[in-house]
Amino acid sequence: MNNQDGQQPQGTDGAQVSTGASGDAVPVPDAAIPELVIISGMSGAGRSTAAKCLEDLGWFVVDNLPPALIPTMVELGARSQGNVARIAVVVDVRGRRFFDNLRESLADLDSRRVTRRIVFLESSDDALVRRFESVRRPHPLQGDGRIVDGIAAERELLRELRGDADLVIDTSSLNVHELRAKMDAQFAGEEEPELRATVMSFGFKYGLPVDADLVADMRFLPNPHWVPELRPFTGLNEEVSAYVFNQPGAKEFLDRYAELLRLIAAGYRREGKRYVTIAIGCTGGKHRSVAMSEKLAARLAAEGVETVVVHRDMGRE
Repeated sequence: MNNQDGQQPQGTDGAQVSTGASGDAVPVPDAAIPELVIISGMSGAGRSTAAKCLEDLGWFVVDNLPPALIPTMVELGARSQGNVARIAVVVDVRGRRFFDNLRESLADLDSRRVTRRIVFLESSDDALVRRFESVRRPHPLQGDGRIVDGIAAERELLRELRGDADLVIDTSSLNVHELRAKMDAQFAGEEEPELRATVMSFGFKYGLPVDADLVADMRFLPNPHWVPELRPFTGLNEEVSAYVFNQPGAKEFLDRYAELLRLIAAGYRREGKRYVTIAIGCTGGKHRSVAMSEKLAARLAAEGVETVVVHRDMGRE
């Protein structure tokens, strides 16, 4: 409960203060404040699947909670004597005022030193249209227009929230099981690591990954595709990898990019960012990007960064 100035009272040790039945201040230790994950993103991008995955991992999940009530939910969790240690809230942003309430709630949570993360589910317009057409349902924001009109309106409303997200997952080419695997990789660990990295190889001819934080281009290296004996294989093959790293500039790039990532990772940790997606591209996402992604992921893992490798386009040819 807030005091008359609208501020959450605090104890002398900095712990949050709640109120008992008598109205007296009751300190709530920082350890009792639940961890919070806010799940949002595009309608049809898999918010419900992501929420179900967290529920299966033992999180207390609330679907479509009005944003103004999120701080109240956290406060109730803090009073649960540790029974509700992790809360996930699915937020469905459908209007400007709704979004303003969410922004105010996030500011409130930050002032209370609540550990909170935003997971944003993204998807391409084509994929979203196919999903809405397959279930024969209108988009919640399309009104009298087309599905694409609703998608455009929602994307504009969510633009700022997407920019603030700690983790962006592009579900355009993911099925339900693959999305669950991604969520498991991020949240299934018993102890929260300082930083988690996804190193993703991809092919530029299939488009940039929309959930990438950093993008590197391997097309400056000779393409094993033009070596007949290497063409059928991928960058996971030892001969292909050796070919790539015997080219001028390959090892130098790996060394210098790993050094740059050390600097970036230190900054991410200071800023409280826990997830980073590093995209490594080549023409088709089969040879050079795959080989470099594997080596780079091994470097990050050796330095204590929990790392997942994803080869987005390998096998598409």
